[in-house]
Amino acid sequence: MIPEHRAVLPLRVFLVVLFAVLVMFQTLSLPGQFAHMARESPELAYLRWPLTALAVFWVLCVQVVIVATWKLLTRVRKDRIFSPASLVWVDAIVWAVAAAWLVLVGVFGYVGFHATDPGLPLLLFLLVVGLAVLGLLMVVMRALLRQATTLRRDMEAVI
Repeated sequence: MIPEHRAVLPLRVFLVVLFAVLVMFQTLSLPGQFAHMARESPELAYLRWPLTALAVFWVLCVQVVIVATWKLLTRVRKDRIFSPASLVWVDAIVWAVAAAWLVLVGVFGYVGFHATDPGLPLLLFLLVVGLAVLGLLMVVMRALLRQATTLRRDMEAVI
């Protein structure tokens, strides 16, 4: 198994690459894709801006998770992960996942009532459940971090 200090640098490299790709998607690819959709399917042109806004919002939620993960990695590297300041960054992840989930539930509801094919609603349902699992997992991880922080504080007080 790789010690955590050896995993931090490669993880940071991948986070930077992922963030850069997401910025490209946010600024170029997604708006261009929905503009192309509006030109190719004029009957769906009214969805161009709402879909662009939704996609950019979801990318922004992922970017918040990336930044919070970066900050938590910095705390791991400095051996300060078990402190109340770390909970702020875990909270940012939880809130970003919750916001993305709420918007996804709204999209799922809209698509579910207007779909003629069950494929897209089923895919959205899978995403809703997957994002709910991720969010709840982060809530559990937050509770574990809080307990570990309390234990470490107690141990330091004893020593």
